[in-house]
Amino acid sequence: MTDLVAELSQRARALSPQDRARLAEELLASLEGEPQPQADAAWDAELVRRIAEVDRAAVELLPADEVFARVRRSLR
Repeated sequence: MTDLVAELSQRARALSPQDRARLAEELLASLEGEPQPQADAAWDAELVRRIAEVDRAAVELLPADEVFARVRRSLR
């Protein structure tokens, strides 16, 4: 870690939890690059499609603990 990064990190830890969260959000947002309207529209369409599947009972919903248990078994 560079001296500047170490100093900033130490100073950030002295902030209130709310200010640290805001700083973290701003730093993460700075890494995202330019907005991609086509990607956002594609995700919106995918969400609408999945919600429609749930509404018409076309998919089986499982509790999260069951899903995680299945994943753990498949990784063994």
